[in-house]
Formats: sequence, C-alpha cells, structure tokens
Amino acid sequence: MSIIYILIPIAILLTALGIYLFFWAVKTEQFEDLEKQGMSILFDDEQQNEVTEEKPKKEIEDTKQSSDNQ
Repeated sequence: MSIIYILIPIAILLTALGIYLFFWAVKTEQFEDLEKQGMSILFDDEQQNEVTEEKPKKEIEDTKQSSDNQ
C-alpha cells in the first residue's frame, strides 16, 4: 500500500511533463508542416543525378571494362 504513495506523484509528474512538452511543441510550430519531411526523401536523388551527369563518358566506360575483366 505504501508504494501507491510513490507511484501517484510519479504519475502526476509524468503527466504534467507530457502536457508541458505537448504545448511546447505546438507553440514552437513543430506540427505545422508534417508533409515536408516525408516528401523530402523523395527528392534527394537530384544531387546524385547531377554528379553522374558530370562524370565523363570515358571514365564510365573504363569502369565497365574493369568490372568485365573481373
């Protein structure tokens, strides 16, 4: 029975902390743009395409030949 005197204040503190963090997140606009992060992973390939286009064709052919020799 004495454990309940410890658990109830801990539960109240955790609940208050959760409520505080929720209001902090709303106040600092953490929930404003939920789609941005999900969409950002779809468009990371643009940088990789630019790098491969800059690579000379001879270097690409050399790479293919070396892999064929193995």
